[in-house]
Amino acid sequence: MFRSKKIAKYLAPGNHVHLVGIGGVSMRPLGLVLKGMGMHVTGSDMSASSSTEELEKQGIPVHIGHNAENIEGADCIIRTAAAHNDNPEIAAARAAGIPVFERAQAWGEIMKSYKNAVCISGTHGKTTTTSMMTHILMEADLDPTVMIGGYLPLLHATHRVGHGDTIVMESCEYCDSFLNFFPTLAVVLNVEADHLDYFKDLADIQKSFHKFAELATFGVIANGDDEHTIQAMEGIDYVSFGLQESNRIHAANMCADWRHFDVICDNEFYCHLDMGVLGRHNALNALAAAASAWMMGIPGETVAHGLESFHGAGRRMEFKGKWRGADVYDDYAHHPDELAATIDSVRTSFPGRRLVLAFQPHTYSRTHSLFDDFVRELKKADVLVLAEIYAARERNTIGISSAHVAEQIPGAVYCETLPDVTAYLQQIIREDDVVITMGAGDIFRAGEALLEL
Repeated sequence: MFRSKKIAKYLAPGNHVHLVGIGGVSMRPLGLVLKGMGMHVTGSDMSASSSTEELEKQGIPVHIGHNAENIEGADCIIRTAAAHNDNPEIAAARAAGIPVFERAQAWGEIMKSYKNAVCISGTHGKTTTTSMMTHILMEADLDPTVMIGGYLPLLHATHRVGHGDTIVMESCEYCDSFLNFFPTLAVVLNVEADHLDYFKDLADIQKSFHKFAELATFGVIANGDDEHTIQAMEGIDYVSFGLQESNRIHAANMCADWRHFDVICDNEFYCHLDMGVLGRHNALNALAAAASAWMMGIPGETVAHGLESFHGAGRRMEFKGKWRGADVYDDYAHHPDELAATIDSVRTSFPGRRLVLAFQPHTYSRTHSLFDDFVRELKKADVLVLAEIYAARERNTIGISSAHVAEQIPGAVYCETLPDVTAYLQQIIREDDVVITMGAGDIFRAGEALLEL
């Protein structure tokens, strides 16, 4: 699958490409980019959404529901990771001899036409760092093409189709998908055990990140503070970033809430950052973005202005509103390390306030493989509400439930449905609470429903 040359001849003006799961966060911009290349694009998705409506407005027909007849006339099929071989459209394409490609293969082929391809990887922080980099590139007037895994207010979208020679992409390791890419500059934010439904163990994940870094043709930027990243980059010539002075790019004169600091590159002052986001993890994300800009020759003043205007991506400690004197946020954290980073930043930023956490685990395999780690981090909340596990691409062959997590945490409450979560929050929230709906699924709906009461 990786770095297939076959797809090149199909991604040509006039050809008909059909996207299965076109409403997805990286499939929708892919469809728009392919249309901009002069291709005839159609797509399908399980349900109508604002994403499919946008595509229709842009002249891309979208079928709601997956049916074999939807692929009629297609020269090739591109599918989302959630569309398996038993999908009616995939099965029909295979039976008819129509080539089926993965979305990462398509993005990789598109990437080859850009002089600068900045690929931002890592177990955590990809969306935020890609968003930060987008702010910098826009401030630098480089007119970038962008693909982000979350909504960015600056773009009013999750993506941007630019006309410059730079593309910046969130690059995910799941199923080794980023090995389809052609980065000029590869960024590795951190490496942790995750996606253990695909990878064997941490060492297997580290091998994947090592292969990704080897693909870079201009340079590699990696977290010199993270032991797992250092191990993964063994044998790779990379520029290190981090909070420690031993890194080529590091922070100096750091303030207590991690928002204000100097960036030092090769022992010389590069810029001073005044950030609109909180937490140690975001200071590291900003250092990675600044390191990327430095490698690209972007002036430090441009970096400072770009990051000053960044106040977070969608679902990354996103302030949703106030309810009866409590502040309601939503956050995408779905790995124990991400929970730890978010909770720690809340404790630093809102000292003395009660933290009410409504958490929805994401996938049965992750909940099972990291069970003890989830229990350890979730215990840090003052009030914990657990929604049922969000299945995503999986079936519950393990027989695990959020109720099992709740049993291990004194005082935790398990809610079978999102309306139950909303109802419980309505009962227990006090004035001045910090309320967070957290998870990579649809837990945000529980908080939005609360704010409508």
